[in-house]
Amino acid sequence: MWAAAGRATKMLERNVPSILRPAKGMDLKIKRGFCSKSQEGSKQKPEVGGHSTYKVPGHKPSDWEKKVLLWSGRFKKVDDIPETISFELLDAARNKLRVKISYLMIALTVLGCIVMVIEGKRAVGRHESLTTQNMERKARWREDVAHSASAKP
Repeated sequence: MWAAAGRATKMLERNVPSILRPAKGMDLKIKRGFCSKSQEGSKQKPEVGGHSTYKVPGHKPSDWEKKVLLWSGRFKKVDDIPETISFELLDAARNKLRVKISYLMIALTVLGCIVMVIEGKRAVGRHESLTTQNMERKARWREDVAHSASAKP
């Protein structure tokens, strides 16, 4: 029985294209693009002088970006900001500032709603409503039309 299974497997291997067949001695574990590096391959070999071959690109911040870094609370003074910063540092500062601005907008919206409720209650106390204001406006328009009609010869 086992021999028949082995023969069937070999027949199937012949019909499978070589691209789909695993190489001999290959590990059949699923490898993902972000985890496929082995421990030995991930170590970088330093160049002459002790510098690594891979260098993280730096970014020289503009005046506006320096203000963003200060407002986000990343640095206390402009003098504390280094000449070059990483893009990740700048993105993190922008995201933090974005969150702070959104919190400010939420607070201003709630404050605006409270002010409108208070003003509405005061208007009710003065017996003002949109209906009465609309009726007064239309009455004024009618008077203007009547005056302009009587003024024409």
